[in-house]
This record gives sequence, structure tokens and C-alpha cells, in this order.
Amino acid sequence: MRLLVRFMGFLFAAGTVLFLVGVGAVAGLIWHFSKDLPDYSQLQDYEPPVMTRVHAVDGSLLGEYAKERRLYLPIQAVPKLVINAFLAAEDKNFYEHGGIDYTGMARAGVLYLQNFGSNRRPQGASTITQQVAKNFLLTNEVSFARKIKEALLAMRIEKTYSKDKILELYLNEIYLGLGAYGIAAASLVYFDKSVNELTVAEASYLAALPKMPATLHPVRNRDRAIERRNYVIDRLVENGWIKQADAEKARKETLAVTNRSNGAHTFAGEYFAEEVRRDIFERYGEKKLYEGGLSVRTTLDPKIQVMARKTMVSGLVNYDEQQGYRGAMSKLDISGDWGVKLAEIKSLSDISPWRMAVVLETSDQSARIGFQPSRELGGALSKQRETGLITLDGIKWARAASGAAKGRAATAVSQVLQPGDVIYADPLYSKEGQPVEGQYRLRQIPEVSGAMVVMDPWTGRVLAMVGGFSFDQSQFNRATQAYRQPGSSFKPIVYSAALDNGYTPSTVVLDAPIEIDQGQGAGVWRPENFSSGKFQGPVTLRNALRQSLNTVTVRLAQDIGMPLIGEYARRFGVYDELPNYLSYALGAGETTAMRMVTAYSMLANGGRRVKPTLIDRIQDRYGHTIFKHDQRECRGCDAPGGWKNQNEPQLIDRREQVLDSMTAYQITELMEGVVQAGTATVVREVGKPIAGKTGTTNEAKDAWFVGFSPDVAVAIYMGYDKPRALGKGNAATGGHLAAPIARDFLKLALADKPAVPFKVPAGIKLVRVVAKTGMRAGPGETGGTILEAFKPGTAPPDNYSVIGVADADGRGGVPASQQQQPDSGFFMRPGTGGLY
Repeated sequence: MRLLVRFMGFLFAAGTVLFLVGVGAVAGLIWHFSKDLPDYSQLQDYEPPVMTRVHAVDGSLLGEYAKERRLYLPIQAVPKLVINAFLAAEDKNFYEHGGIDYTGMARAGVLYLQNFGSNRRPQGASTITQQVAKNFLLTNEVSFARKIKEALLAMRIEKTYSKDKILELYLNEIYLGLGAYGIAAASLVYFDKSVNELTVAEASYLAALPKMPATLHPVRNRDRAIERRNYVIDRLVENGWIKQADAEKARKETLAVTNRSNGAHTFAGEYFAEEVRRDIFERYGEKKLYEGGLSVRTTLDPKIQVMARKTMVSGLVNYDEQQGYRGAMSKLDISGDWGVKLAEIKSLSDISPWRMAVVLETSDQSARIGFQPSRELGGALSKQRETGLITLDGIKWARAASGAAKGRAATAVSQVLQPGDVIYADPLYSKEGQPVEGQYRLRQIPEVSGAMVVMDPWTGRVLAMVGGFSFDQSQFNRATQAYRQPGSSFKPIVYSAALDNGYTPSTVVLDAPIEIDQGQGAGVWRPENFSSGKFQGPVTLRNALRQSLNTVTVRLAQDIGMPLIGEYARRFGVYDELPNYLSYALGAGETTAMRMVTAYSMLANGGRRVKPTLIDRIQDRYGHTIFKHDQRECRGCDAPGGWKNQNEPQLIDRREQVLDSMTAYQITELMEGVVQAGTATVVREVGKPIAGKTGTTNEAKDAWFVGFSPDVAVAIYMGYDKPRALGKGNAATGGHLAAPIARDFLKLALADKPAVPFKVPAGIKLVRVVAKTGMRAGPGETGGTILEAFKPGTAPPDNYSVIGVADADGRGGVPASQQQQPDSGFFMRPGTGGLY
């Protein structure tokens, strides 16, 4: 008995020693690994990289920009279903343990011993808190040292932060595949839904992803993904978080995911979205753009954007087809599976409904074509092979563009298309506007390009922008980056300078041949009118602008001086600095469509400066406004105590007046004349008050129309990226090429708008004058007369002097009766031409 007692004492002593040694070892181990633990307090101020989202005026998504696609959601905004799904999949005891799940650790330890030596990755036993510690503060290293640090950090995190805060960090940080970080982004990427719209099956699939997102790809590994999703559904039932009936319904759901694009989400808005991206990058830098979680509300109106895109593309295509068919894009061997070979050729993604196709067989009457197969979410090529027919009706336009047969119409489809030709085609429509089933129309990518900008003239807000035929083809934005000669569309700036400095719409200038000695060996410049060799003698400013007379504009520029014109060009933002050469009065300098529409907007709004903008407002990730375009002061908008019959709020506009409002009205009236009876009469078909000016550059390399209604301004140019002539004669002018595009656009944009006339400013006098001479009409005289706008202190002349006919002291101004008329000695000398 004594021996037994002594033995038990020995065991107790040995056990005590071993216990103390163990405690000491554990304490030492904890001390060792605690020395260099990361500072977990940084989680309190954690700001994860969050993607910037760009929206149109109607709230529709225009684009997303991020290195990690993430939207941060506070835990209060996460539905209970989604929370339970992740707890069921990852840590069902999350709200009960203190950071470490000892049962799970034991289970993982047993599996580790069973798989020892098998080279299998050890099964983790990490709680959600441990995953937060690893994802935020540690690495993915597989080692006991990392697991010990993870456990120590988890316990400290649990003592510092609430369970909800820890779960919030976890749900917003985890990577869930397809470039999505956090549940909000994943919900959009996989299902194009907010988290509040997710079904049981969808929430369960997202909850299955954290451990192996690549392995559970919804297309490549669909069966395994569904199996894991159903496992999560079973755990939800087991934990009593959903009913059995809901689980059975969820298991039967197919795993249907969307293919959400990273690019612009509004059709036809690619150029606009990219311009906004550049703007944000220049304002705030790369980090703020891709990680700052900015919310950007742009000025883009999706409806107007689609109208602008449709009409601009139609104009480019119509012109290009008139030049003839240049042949197939490339040739393809159609033996075997032609779909696989065709899929290897890059097609433009933003020119729907055009589709790339290959010609499979041809005859005189038709050609059978096969369309490029689509790709599924995982990148796999669809096995379906869609075909269609191109008949003679689909190639009517396809005249030969070169060679001996140039301009000749095809009489057989086989003359145009051959097997193996890679082409574009879109549905063929009947005369009644209905698609002809199974039949398609041959298309070709236009060589010509151009741009359109649509602006609110009162605010400078860009409502729509078309930077070319296809953003996928060329990201060069011709609306903002292409510097082109505006030709005669610059003339309203010249005339505005004159009207703002004492001239009137009835001022008379001589239309006759003129020679300019350019000095310094540059020779003599002889500007011509478009109708070469034809001159009208004395003409009013109204008629000169209406007919776009170059010699009149040059004489006017001589009279008021190029420095003054340069000042007005700078005020309007057309040019930063205009050289003092008279050719620049005819639009020989280079500018952009954006600058031109901005300048015309100032004419439309009564002379107030506008700054073009694509962005209305920018908010940071916390909802604080960090940029707002509209700087007008609203007095009375923040009335304390609500409405108490006080005066209405007032908007205080402190923008600079760059042009007298009466001058702005006068030039607007002159440009209305251009539309009603001048070079832009095609725009008259809009049926609403429109003012504008066409422009065609030397050798017809660019064709322009810039104009406005009381509420919308538009600038359009057409031209080749490597400038060359668009054609000859009237067919290559702004009135023939750009103005019809403006007409088609304005018809759509103003369809539901009333015909509102331009507002007459206070002080303007409307006086009846003879349209041809500009002189005051006699009593009762109505035939050939118009109402002309005059400022206070000015009036139509009873007799007039003519600018451009020198008097004794060289200043010009002899009576009309003494002036030479076009049929008495004025002849055009051979010259180099000009701009018209």
C-alpha cells in the first residue's frame, strides 16, 4: 500500500512537471509567434480596393473600372439568406466560437494523419475569423507557423471587433472567381443581380466558391459546381435556415450565369465611357480610378446616344457604299469545320446587328453564308453553325470600286462573292421595313470616318458622342482627338466678331476676285468661291453667309483685322491661338468637333461661356460629392423650415458673357437663313427652328455641319483618317455629306419637342428690309423682304457703302452706283482655290 502511494505520488509529481513544462512550452510558443504578429488594429480603418462605376443620366450602368471588381456592402445591407449560405458553407458556429473552432481543428488533424505522406494538401479548419486574419494580414503559405499566427490573430480580432464587423470584412474581401471580389460584385458578375435578388440556389453557389472558385467554374466544371452548390443547400436545411421544400426547388434549378462585360454597358457608349475614364484618370490618378470606389454620374443620355450612333454610322456606311465594293476582308479555307476557322478571325463586337460570316457556296442568284459561332461563358466555342442567304437584293449596292468594271452594277451574286470570302452581313429588310426571313445584306467596314458631338447649349453637358464607326476597331476618339480644318463652319465666328463691333446683317461687302500678297516669297493667294468664276458684286452679310462666299469673308476679315478674329476664336475656344493669316478666316486652322459644338453652344445660349463636360457629379466611396459641374448658386434652395410662401429660389449664373446676347441672336438669325435657303437646306426637313453652317475644306478632305436648335447643339464631320478627297463638286460638300446626317439625327432627337423659336433678347429691333440689298423696305413693300434684327443705335441703310471697293484714302466705301458689277470687268484669275 505504501509502495502504491509512493508510486502515485511519483506519477502526480511527474505529471505536474510535464504539465508545467507543457504550459511553459505553449507559453513560449505563443510568445515566440506573438513577437512579430501584424497589427490587426488596421482592420478598423480598412478601405478595400473598390471599383469605380460610371452611370448615364437615367441611372443605367455605362462602365466599371477596377483592378479588383468589388463593391463594398455594409453587413446591414446583406440579406440573411446570403449570410446563412456562407455560414453553412464555411463556419456554421461562427456566432458561437471565440475565433477558433476546436472541433474542426481536431477533425482536420485526424485527416492530416490519415493522409500523411500522400502529398495531398492538408484540409483547413479555419473559421471565418481566421480567414479574415489570413486574407488581410498574412500570406497563403501552407505551414504550421502560419496556422499558429492565424489562430492567435483570430482570437485577438474576436476580442476587438464585433462578429458582424468580422463577417462584413470577410464577405467584402473574398475572391469568388471571374475577377469578382466580395459578394456584391460576384452577384453582378455571375447573375447580373443585386444580392437582394439572389435565389437560394444562387446564394448557395456563391457560398460554395471561396475555397475553390476556379474548380467550381459554372461552365467548365458545371457538374462539380452544382454538386457543391447542392451541398451548401443541404447544410442550410440541416441548420434549419431554409425549409425542405425550398431546398428541393433550389436543387432543381439549373446553374444559369450571365456573361457580364468589363467594358461599356450602354450600347454605342464606348467612346463616351473611355473619354470619362481618361477624365477621371487625369483628375485623380490611377489608384483613385481603379480602387477608389467612385460613383460617377455622367451627362450621357442613352436614348440620344443611340440616335447619334445610328445616324452617324448610317451616314458613313451610305457614303462608303456609294464608292463601291472593295472585296472580301480575307479568304478562308472552308473545308472541314469552317466555324472553328472563322472563330479565329477577330470580328468587331460593337457593330450589331452586323455579323461576320464566310461564303460557303455561290450561284448567280444567291450565296449561302455561315456566321461566326459565338463563345460561351467559359470561352468554349458553340457547336451550332448558323447559315443564311445573300440574294441579288442583298448586293445591289456592291458596284466595283476599282478596275475595268469600276462603277458597274453586278448582275449575279457570283460576280461579287466567292466561296471562302470573309464578309459582314446583317438582316435584309423588305420595302415595308420587315426583315426577310433567312436573307441577309452584304456589308463592308467603311474606310471613311468621322465624329458627332451632341451638347446641351445652356450647360455644356455632352448628351451624346460618336468618335468613329467602331470603338472595337479604333479607340481613337475623333470627336475630341482628331484635329481637322472646319472650313466654312468657322465663318460664324468671323461674322460674330464683325456684328459685335459695329457691323449689321445688312452691311454690304463686295463679292469679287481678290488677290492677297502673302509676302516673304509665299506668292499670291487667290481665294475662290465654291462656284468658281461666279461673283455677285455687293452682297449683305446675311446673303454672304447663306451662300458661304469666301471672297466676302476674306474682305470682311481684312476690314476688321485678323487679331480681332483671333481674339473671338480664343473666346469661343475654337483655337487657342489663331495665326494672323487671312486663310484662317476661312477655317484653315485645325480644331475638333468638341470645340466647334462648344463654340456654337455659346451662340445658341445668348453668348454665355459654357465649359464642355461629360460628368455631372462624382462622389467618393462614402457618398461625399467631390466634383460637380454645375457651379450656379441656388439662392433659396435650402429654405429652413420648408415652404412658407416665400419667393421662389433663384439660380445665380456668374458665367462670363463672351458675346453680346443681341449679337448672338443676330448670328443665329443669319444661320437660320443658311438652313432655310443656303448651303444646309436639307436640314430644313427637320421642321423645327434650326440654325447652322456647313463646312467643306480645301480639296474636299473634310465635310462639316455644326448647328443647333434652342435646346440642342450638334457638330458633325466626315473625313478619312489619312485625309484625302471625299469626291468632287457638290457631292463632296458639307451640305451633301454632313448636313443629311444632322437632319436624320435632329428629326429623331426633336421628334417629341415643340417647334420653339429662338428667343429674341431685350433691345433687339426687328425691321423689315429688302432681302437682296439689306436696305429698309418702303411703306407697304412686302415682296422680297424679310425681318432683320438690329441693335439699338443701328438701322438698315437708306443707301449703302460697300466694303472691299477702295476710295480715295484706301479705306473702301464708295456709293453702290459707282461700283463695278460682276458683268463689267470682274473675272477670276487662275488660282490655287480656297476653302468653302
